[in-house]
Amino acid sequence: MTSPRTLYRKHIDAHTVCELDDQGHVLLYIDRQVANEYTSPQAFSGLREAGRTVWRPAATLCVVDHVNPTTPERGAEMADPGGARQVSYFEENCRDFGIELFGVLDKRQGIEHVVAPEQGFILPGMVVAAGDSHTTTYGALGAFGFGIGTSEIEHLLATQTLVYKRLKTLRVTVEGEPGPGLVAKDIIMELIRRIGASGATGYAIEFAGPAIDALSVEGRMTLCNMAVEAGARGAFMAPDDKVFDYLKGKPRAPRGAVWEQAVARWRELSSDPGAQFDREVTLQVGALEPMVTWGTSPDQAAAIGACVPDPLAEPDPILRQDLQRALRYMGLQPGMALSGIPISHAFIGSCTNARIEDLRDAARVVRGRKVAEGVRAMIVPGSTQVRDQAEAEGLAQLFREAGFEWRQSGCSMCLAMNDDVLSPGDRCASSTNRNFEGRQGAGARTHLMSPAMVAAAAVSGHLVDVRSLQGEV
Repeated sequence: MTSPRTLYRKHIDAHTVCELDDQGHVLLYIDRQVANEYTSPQAFSGLREAGRTVWRPAATLCVVDHVNPTTPERGAEMADPGGARQVSYFEENCRDFGIELFGVLDKRQGIEHVVAPEQGFILPGMVVAAGDSHTTTYGALGAFGFGIGTSEIEHLLATQTLVYKRLKTLRVTVEGEPGPGLVAKDIIMELIRRIGASGATGYAIEFAGPAIDALSVEGRMTLCNMAVEAGARGAFMAPDDKVFDYLKGKPRAPRGAVWEQAVARWRELSSDPGAQFDREVTLQVGALEPMVTWGTSPDQAAAIGACVPDPLAEPDPILRQDLQRALRYMGLQPGMALSGIPISHAFIGSCTNARIEDLRDAARVVRGRKVAEGVRAMIVPGSTQVRDQAEAEGLAQLFREAGFEWRQSGCSMCLAMNDDVLSPGDRCASSTNRNFEGRQGAGARTHLMSPAMVAAAAVSGHLVDVRSLQGEV
């Protein structure tokens, strides 16, 4: 009899072509990959120089999402010559290597980690790799996704395999029922705050527990997306009926008898009873409050009702220096209340929080209110399909009337692309995944939070507990 296995072990075992050594390295078969115009050019150039072809073109989906402008009206022309060249070379590569492309004007265009799930390109049980660290998002569907570098992209395109080292396993059991106004973003931010920005380095996280079961698929995507901010190389959970309902009828999902066979197989994708994890963490979320970051790392976060911490209370001298540097960059003082810190910008977007569920959450806060004077508020939907759906539901008009800029899909201000860049000293309430120094622009200051919290800050002009506004509606 075989010993009980974790879900991670099952995925890796099923995709191992051969063992490479006794240190955990294997040759791993990859089911599918997603590529963008920003991280793939060198990989395609390497293939061209070596005279190689793409081994399985149908296993790759290419999406323009990083360098495209998000101006409200989209056209084929791009003002930035560098970005225009990246897109044109991407189009050339897809044409020459026979790979499907969702270009700038395609109605299916959007951020790759939003587009791939909504197309049904990612399915339970798959192993997926892409040149972006937030490929972990796909774990919400019971797939195992991870980011890779440019040289690995080239090897993957040429062989459909990667040299891979097995990870340790970390099970995060999330218990309790989050209160009103609490969402997946708050849960993952609390986990990162608790274990640290490197707390899951070397691990694959499996999320479990009643609070995970209660989350929507979109909420689970937010969790898996930001797990990389704790250092995890992968994060996922067992697929369930919510996942199957989400995938059913998607353009790339199986149909008919094949669908029924697939679901029967997918129901087996879970860790065996008694499977041993290398580490266990339990998170109680019943008393959790809405979270915001105050520093320059995703783990430098606190409940909105808390105050900026005092670095002098940190006994570790290295960590103390990190905290002091973060506060200098952010322009904050120890003891300041987080609620009340004024903002100049509010941004709802990114592969973390720009799906239709996120926009609905923000709309409930915005309804009947106006963006505060002196605040520039932007909404960049995660995909063109999300944008169209928000238009059809009347959300876009609601946002426009409130004073938000309603823009086209793309990575945008998440990483300061194109014209979506903050200036030195600007302070932004952001639904994105990273608050590093300069992430949204040189000298810009970023506070991470949920889309509803961003909306609340936008209409208030400062960081605020969204629950105080929801109680007024």
